[in-house]
Amino acid sequence: MPDKISGFSLGRRIAACCVLALLLGACATERKSLFDEEVTPEWKELPLQLPAFPAPGSLIPFQVSPDSSASFFIDERSLSQGADGIVRYTLLVRAAGGAENLSYEGIRCATAERRLYALGRGSEWVMSRNDAWQRIVDNAFNRQHAVLAKDFFCPPGSVLPDREAIVRQLRNAARLR
Repeated sequence: MPDKISGFSLGRRIAACCVLALLLGACATERKSLFDEEVTPEWKELPLQLPAFPAPGSLIPFQVSPDSSASFFIDERSLSQGADGIVRYTLLVRAAGGAENLSYEGIRCATAERRLYALGRGSEWVMSRNDAWQRIVDNAFNRQHAVLAKDFFCPPGSVLPDREAIVRQLRNAARLR
């Protein structure tokens, strides 16, 4: 004969406890938002303004890898940090043979993503056809984005640096090369 206490079988009591625990868990999860100190507004990217093409004197070199045959530069004049949390910059990549690729990009530290806004063609910007936000991956092909994010724009465990601090860090790193 099943164990009965107060008219309920052991199985029914266990089932009732499980349901009660689930309901309490749902209530606790629901109520958690009441205690959030700050409601995060929906993020919205600011309108894009393309910068002027870089002048040779405004290019700051940075090292991606000691093994890289390409040279990488950030245009100091184009470097900006928007109220939307995006660090925007012009990136120049110079291959060992002298070929150059110029791009205007953005890095969003809050999500560790990057976006390609435009490519330099001749002396004008051409909007990128692939301008979706993409996760920054630290691999040999896209290492420049990971280096910029980790070492200069979005250092882990610290407050995001302002534009002047980023320029200082880039210049200091260039001197140490």
